[in-house]
Amino acid sequence: MIITESNVNSAVELLKVLISTPSLSREEGDATDRLQLFIERGAPVRFEMHRHLNNIWCIAPGYDATRPTLLLDAHIDTVKPVAGWSKHPFTPIVEGDIIYGLGSNDDGASLVTMLQVFYQICQNPQKYNTIFLASAEEEVSGKNGIEAVFPLLPPVTCAIIGEPTGMHPAVAEKGLMVLDCVASGVAGHAARNEGVNAIYKAMDDINWFRNYKYPESSPLLGDVKMTVTQVNAGKQHNVIPDNCSFVVDIRSNECYSNNELLDIIKSNVGSEVKARSTRLNSSSISPDHPLVQRAVELGRKPYGSPTLSNQALLNIPTLKMGPGESSRSHTANEFIRISEIREGIKLFASMLDGLKL
Repeated sequence: MIITESNVNSAVELLKVLISTPSLSREEGDATDRLQLFIERGAPVRFEMHRHLNNIWCIAPGYDATRPTLLLDAHIDTVKPVAGWSKHPFTPIVEGDIIYGLGSNDDGASLVTMLQVFYQICQNPQKYNTIFLASAEEEVSGKNGIEAVFPLLPPVTCAIIGEPTGMHPAVAEKGLMVLDCVASGVAGHAARNEGVNAIYKAMDDINWFRNYKYPESSPLLGDVKMTVTQVNAGKQHNVIPDNCSFVVDIRSNECYSNNELLDIIKSNVGSEVKARSTRLNSSSISPDHPLVQRAVELGRKPYGSPTLSNQALLNIPTLKMGPGESSRSHTANEFIRISEIREGIKLFASMLDGLKL
């Protein structure tokens, strides 16, 4: 594939459009409209384009159901701007090589980079089918994002999930499960020796969450991590509390499904435990997969990622990869370097040209 500076300029132009169009999770409609218009007006070749809710996907010409299919996914939504911005989050500001703006790093750079590579694949047919997807609601793991679109796509063999990874392949990713726990006691007067203090019962369980170590540890992702992040109990100082609620954030590795972890937890604590969802499991891809092998051949270093992405919602081989750095995501004065977008386009093009899936 031949990558030119015009590819980089087009990517930067679209990124500015996306930054200037607020696209908070579940409010991506305007940004999706503008992305659709940008593609319709500027695509160098014809291809199938589809839209469902605030998701857009494009299928490269020459689709053949007998060939494997690669999905290129990047999300269009952003988190809300945090406190501390000294620049306007919805105004793209270019200072030398840097573009500032909300969503510039997470996940606009991956989206515009993948779109340019998709254009190149459309003009340089491969021995696999390619689908480009701009998905919604990734930041909230919403039901109307990739989960709603995936059943509408042709069968997908594997996927690259565009996220800021410094263009190194994240070949494993921690999952997420949030637990709402309630310890029950018996109310009584604090001045008398009566009642059962729910806080003390909760403390025993909280101590278990703090100290328990699961036997299986991952070489890439390490141990399962459990963190109590919220505690609430009591109505007034002289009443023994009859319930104490607390929230646990659990980051799973690929050694356990969330349902397996939930069973272990329920057998070890006395509190009532309810999972808000068990669908965001850890994911991993074989080091022998062609996507991983090609990335390694290009000098990229596989690693395990502690952060969640659309990988958790796809039951196919996926790796996470894109320009930018995860440490910039969800921060004030978020930015991406134009040189990172340029490198991303060239590396993805080299990685995917001639790939055998």
